[in-house]
Amino acid sequence: MYLECCCCDISLPEWEALMKGAKRFSYRKLVKMIKETLPEIYEGLCLNFYNPYLYSTKQTQTHYILVHSAIEYFFRKD
Repeated sequence: MYLECCCCDISLPEWEALMKGAKRFSYRKLVKMIKETLPEIYEGLCLNFYNPYLYSTKQTQTHYILVHSAIEYFFRKD
């Protein structure tokens, strides 16, 4: 898994393509995966603090989508 982009880095058509087929995913599971595989991103985003967007976490066939501080982060699945 790696951070591919965030919603600020892409156009609306690219965002729509990445969000196609998105379904809910466990925020806690995703944060745990990020902590284990990408500790520098975990630290940088301060994922150990409360996130009011925790119910917005989603996944598609190719990406995990973490919403943090009203920004969507797209993590490419390996």
